Amino acid sequence: MIIDLAKFIAAEQPGWDELDTILKKIEADPHRPLPLDQTRRFHYLYERTAADLAKLNTFANEPDTRRFLESLVARAYGEIHETREKSHRFQPLRWFTVIFPQTFRRHINVFWLTVVITLAGCLFGGMATLLDPESRHVTMPFGHDRMKPSERVAQEEKAKHDRFAGEKATFSTYLMTHNTKVSIFTMALGMTWGVGTIIMLFYNGVSLGAISVDYIADGQGKFLAGWLLPHGSFEIPAILIAGQAGLLLGRALIGRGTRKNLGERLREISTDLVTLIGGVGVMLIWAGLVESFFSQYHEPVIPYMVKIVFGLVELTVLILFLWKSGSRTKLTG
Repeated sequence: MIIDLAKFIAAEQPGWDELDTILKKIEADPHRPLPLDQTRRFHYLYERTAADLAKLNTFANEPDTRRFLESLVARAYGEIHETREKSHRFQPLRWFTVIFPQTFRRHINVFWLTVVITLAGCLFGGMATLLDPESRHVTMPFGHDRMKPSERVAQEEKAKHDRFAGEKATFSTYLMTHNTKVSIFTMALGMTWGVGTIIMLFYNGVSLGAISVDYIADGQGKFLAGWLLPHGSFEIPAILIAGQAGLLLGRALIGRGTRKNLGERLREISTDLVTLIGGVGVMLIWAGLVESFFSQYHEPVIPYMVKIVFGLVELTVLILFLWKSGSRTKLTG
């Protein structure tokens, strides 16, 4: 094969330099994935440079150029065929805004099941309150059975001092840790093949339905909405997502419809469980702050309509986030 060596090097040098630039970028940050178009370009330049090296090997001269190409091809080959274990850096923002909502949507059918179970509990609790008012002593937690809603509202609205003065941070921390424990417990009950998770979701629904019907029947619907919406718009979905994780765990343990063994089924969902419960934790941090610093203050301090609108805006943002965030991003690795 006869080639004009000087002309050949001049023509191919830009491609070699481009490959060298891409390799330096990869070597500077090996855990950052290349976009698809750059990956294709990288592979093309590698094959072209390898072919150029084969041509140069037929010449005894230009040893420096040959050594440069040998190094370039070896480096590119190493990056293409490397087998070291990948340890991607944790990116909290990307995890929460991309991976968490994608994981939620991937198991959306299980989430709808948690909604149905909770609504069934709400219906049961509400009907129990209407048909048997004395059932409030069983269905209503946190002392809501001790006084009529109208009495509590009057007491809250007449309060002339801030009962959480100097303790808001402590109270919000308590709410965060308590609700996170409940969420983790709800997920962990998936180890009972999902039965425990179903009971927890149903029980939470019973309490929510009983209290809601009690307040509405007593003419305190506006107070109820202003009290629950600001923090409940995040807290209630967080519990539902924890239930989603628990039912996923239960389904993996049952293993119906799959030939995979138990270990394979658990490994398959382990990352998703961690992602879902981690997202729940972040949601409950926000809910705890809102409940401590905002939800507990009523008219005349904060108008109910302000609180209701705030809660509805939160709920809308959360729905859009869970349904849309990360929808155009593909997971890598």
